[in-house]
Amino acid sequence: MTDPRRDQDRRYWERHAWRYDLSLGPLGKPLPRMLELVAEAVKGRERILEVAAGTGLVTPVLARAGGEVVATDYAAAMVDRLRDKVAAAGLLNVDCRQADIYDLPFEGGTFDAVVAANVLHLVPDLEGALAALTKMLRPDGVLIAPTFCHDETRLSWLVSRVLAVTAFPGHRRFTIGSLRTAFETAGLKVDRCEVISGLLPIGYVEGFYQDRRSARP
Repeated sequence: MTDPRRDQDRRYWERHAWRYDLSLGPLGKPLPRMLELVAEAVKGRERILEVAAGTGLVTPVLARAGGEVVATDYAAAMVDRLRDKVAAAGLLNVDCRQADIYDLPFEGGTFDAVVAANVLHLVPDLEGALAALTKMLRPDGVLIAPTFCHDETRLSWLVSRVLAVTAFPGHRRFTIGSLRTAFETAGLKVDRCEVISGLLPIGYVEGFYQDRRSARP
């Protein structure tokens, strides 16, 4: 059954795709460090899945650091802008597709890395989303999920409440601790965990299956 919250959220992103890049301006302080960490994590990995790619903030970094990139978003307007950005950058190793995080149209266990940047606070079903993402990983694969942590500081708490007034479709407010706990509850061994300061701090977390950690190259 379709979750009505998903349909409502999708409509929000379809409407706001044209100004998404501009909206990141005030929240942009943590982004350079986030992109640096993401590039390091995917370096040399042959097949990378990106979910909630949006207009392509992270996609070029993945394409330049790794091999084949499949970049997805569930909002058609976002994917249109993503394709334009990928084409303008001349990135020939990126396949842009419209796909839902809960219903990814790919064979499980076929990606060396899954990147979900700034989306986990937006999903109605966190457990289901993490299960869908980890299903895509090969035994030595890594899940990378830098996420805005709305409750990390007093200032971010306040900013988040202001955003809520604008109908921003957030479903939870993380701290770095609760984000790490979500990974561990999903059966992942957290390999790196860092708070990147900003108006809304980003919690950078990456992890591997706990029983497969020794298989990492």
